[in-house]
Parts: sequence; C-alpha cells; structure tokens
Amino acid sequence: MIRSGVAEGSTREDVGARLKRLRLDRGLSQRDLSAPGVSYAYISRIEAGARAPSVKALRKLARKLNVSVEYLETGRETRDVDERELRLADAELDLRLAEDIAGVEERITAVLEEAAAAGDPASADRARIALGLAAARRGNHLEAVERLEAVLGSSPDAAPPHMTPELYVTLGRSYTELGAADRAVALFGRCLSNVTKAVPEDGAARIRYASLLSFALRDAGEPERAAAVLRDALAGMSEPTAASSRASGYQLVARAGAEAGRWTEALEYVRNARALLRATDDDLTLARAHLLAARIELRQGNARPARNQLALARRLLGPAPAPSDEATLHICESRLAALDGDAGRAVEAAHAALDLLGDFNGDTRGAAAQALAKGLELEGDDQGADDAYRRAVDLLAAHGGGGDAGEAALEWAYFLRRRGRVKEAESVFRRAYDLGVDAETEAARRR
Repeated sequence: MIRSGVAEGSTREDVGARLKRLRLDRGLSQRDLSAPGVSYAYISRIEAGARAPSVKALRKLARKLNVSVEYLETGRETRDVDERELRLADAELDLRLAEDIAGVEERITAVLEEAAAAGDPASADRARIALGLAAARRGNHLEAVERLEAVLGSSPDAAPPHMTPELYVTLGRSYTELGAADRAVALFGRCLSNVTKAVPEDGAARIRYASLLSFALRDAGEPERAAAVLRDALAGMSEPTAASSRASGYQLVARAGAEAGRWTEALEYVRNARALLRATDDDLTLARAHLLAARIELRQGNARPARNQLALARRLLGPAPAPSDEATLHICESRLAALDGDAGRAVEAAHAALDLLGDFNGDTRGAAAQALAKGLELEGDDQGADDAYRRAVDLLAAHGGGGDAGEAALEWAYFLRRRGRVKEAESVFRRAYDLGVDAETEAARRR
C-alpha cells in the first residue's frame, strides 16, 4: 500500500516519498532498511522530508531496495543507450589513460555485442572504432587497419573527420607503420579537404589534418611539399592558449558517480573529459606543427622565425610536456643557440634532450646527437663532434627517414672538410649521397 499519496512514477514525488513507497512496496520496515551509517532514525527523517540523503546513504538504500541510485534520487531510469555510451566513453578514456588494454577490449566487445543485439548501430560503430584503436595500442597495426577500414567502408557517414579524429589519426599512423606512407598521405589529404568544406570555421580541425599530412609527406620522402602544407596551415593562425587537461580528474568523478548509480551525472563528467582531451589533442597537434616549422626554419638558418615558432610551441605544450616533445624543444633550442654562436648553450640543450630520451625514440636521439655535434664543433671539441656526428647518422639511418640521415651525414662531411680531413670528408659525402642527399643539389636548394 502506498501511503505517500503520490502516484508511482509521478514527477512530484520527492526522494523521501519515493523511499517510503519503495520500502512499503517491499514490505520492509525502516529498521529492516537500515545499515551501518544509515540508521532507521535517519531513514525516518529522509521520509519526512526533514533530511536530504547523502550519496553514501542513497547508494546503500538503493542497493537494499534493488533500484538504481538515479531512480531513487530522481525517479528516472537511465536509458540503455545512455548506459552503453557511458561504458564506451569510459573505455575510450582508458585506452588513452590506462595500461590494461586487454581488459578494456573485453569491455568494448561486450558493449558491441549488446549494441548489435539491441539494434543500436551508433554504439556498435563506436565500439568497432574503439577496438581498432585498441589494436593499434597493442602494436597490431594490420588488425587496426582492417577494423578501422571496415567501419569506414560500412558506415562512412558515421565517422566524419572533424568528429572522430582518433580514427583517422590511428589509421594514418598504422598505414605508416606498415610501410604505406602513400596511403597515409592520401587519407590525411582527404580529411583536410573534408574539414575545410564541412566545417570551415573549425581552425583546430584544419591545423590537425594539415599537420598530419605534413608529417606523412615527410615520411613519404616529400619534404618540400610537407613544408608547404605546414606553412599554408600556420599562415594567419592567431596566437593560441594552451588547454589544461583535467580529463583524469573528471573520469574519477564520473566513475564515482557510476558506482553510486548516478548515471546522468557520470555521463556528463565523461563527456566533459572527452571534450578536454580533444581540446588538448588540438593544442598538442598545433604545438608539434610549430616544432616542425621551427625545425624547417632552423634548417634554412632562419633564427628569428624559428625562435617565434619555438615560443608558440612551448606555450602550447604547457608546463609538463611529454618527454619526447620536451626533447624536441631542447633540440631546436640547441640548433638555435648554435645559429646565435652560443656554443655552451647549444651543448647544454642537446645534452638535456638526450637525458630525457634515454634509450627510446631513436630518430629523436639522432637529431639530438646531431645538435650536440654542432655545439661541440663550436666549442672546438673536434673529437667529441666527430663522435656525435657518427652517432647521429647511425641513429637516423636506423630509425629516421633517409633524408634526415643524409642531411646529418652532409653536415658531418662539411665539418670534416673544414678540419682539413678531406679523404674522410669524401667518404662521408658518398654516404650522404647513398642516403638520398646530394651535396651540390642541397647547396643550390639552400641558396
């Protein structure tokens, strides 16, 4: 019997009336419903409207009444599709913030099966995309390509580039890892064209895909075209401000809400976390574009524009950049110091980069060794410079693009020539040529 006098499911029913109705429907007394920390007197005050229940109390009461906390508090149940979205969004965050990839994949697969059975194609497509991202995180780029291409082939309109950047970034990088840089170039070119037409006001999306296209073109051996794409994208960009990512904190709040059954609140916090991550990704992509632009300017010997690009990159990366990004900053600062004739600063910044990198990122370590060599050369440490140049060429030849290794070899050869070591210089010039860089052509290009 309902003694509250309010019809079941009525929006006028407050939490106390709903608690009393549910308790009486189940034949429970206030003492039966009580638990440690939730006394029967406390329950009585809630039912009388004299006390608002705490989250902890709601959770315990909802468990005993066999309802969700959301329903006990508001009278509304979360739709199945919303719960799937919450679970998917939480799993997508874990792909980026956690280490247990296998466990995340199990959760995503469960959502995919439920979505397929319920006729929920939107959730199913999101789950398939997430499984492709997970495959790439595991290093299985062939599986990632197969999964992500399958989504694009079956539902191309479900994944526009400005709405699902993770899909395209991962697919393009997987192409590159599989040795198909030309496919990455084609993919990012289509994405850039798409966002330019579909969302012309979204400058962040344009810079994202222009930067990715530029990186892919460098991997494909087209440095001039890569530089042109990047310059066009950065032209006219206003000075940006870095986003501070609170995504991890929001995810913790969302999980606490989910554990308490507060699905609506949890879903909102997960959406906020995803929005912050996307904003942070936009800043990170733009920061890396400015770093690449600085490297291009430094290669041409243009100190002032390189300094401006580095200032923008550092602002966007914020106070705690990833080690690889901070190392690249130090490398550029070392090259800039060398252009300024500051040998000590050039050596110091190059060593800072190498300390950050440790035994990882062979291509970036090669660039750091090349910067160190130039600084040591300016200090007059010929033996140290020779060793550093040799190390740079070996690392870049093994881990980087042939063009970068060839340019390092060319710089080494000129160093040897300046020191009168002509025969050694000739041998290194030949190595530069074998790595795809011709001394005469490069000299003409730089003029």
